[in-house]
Amino acid sequence: PSESGFTTDVLALYDWVKARSGNSSILFWGHSLGTGIATNAARKLQEERGVQVDAVVLESPYTNIRDAAANIPITKIYRQFPGFEYLILDSMARAGMFFRSDENVKVLGCPLLILHAEDDGVLPPKLGHKLYETALKAYKDKSKVKFITFPQKLGLGHDYISFNPELPALVKEFLNMK
Repeated sequence: PSESGFTTDVLALYDWVKARSGNSSILFWGHSLGTGIATNAARKLQEERGVQVDAVVLESPYTNIRDAAANIPITKIYRQFPGFEYLILDSMARAGMFFRSDENVKVLGCPLLILHAEDDGVLPPKLGHKLYETALKAYKDKSKVKFITFPQKLGLGHDYISFNPELPALVKEFLNMK
């Protein structure tokens, strides 16, 4: 798997769905690592084909893969050791893995919805909020960017935002605003 391969796969899937969906809206929905793939694909679609996806939804996102790796709890004990950046963080760049959602959202024009749970133990909510702030600064139409946090008391963590019974209504409300 590679970043460009994932992006190419999503665009092929987009073409397949678009050919069969008539006038239905198509959105890219990414979770965790998939948020970088979703923003890559949306940007590529926009820049290379002049087409905007109808919306992008990012669930438990990060700014870029380097920031994600530097902030996930499993790397906490390794961060103090010399060479952590070179061996861990830079190795992803050497492998062509960047997933720069923070750069991608600066050029997107489609509606962007960011979802993050306050009790996400994998990707800290501060990364989702930082991505939101980046998008908000870049978007001309600020109403196209929305950030929804889910309180810790719901216990949604990293993987269960999609289980929230209010989610369909929240997404529908956001899509109707565009």
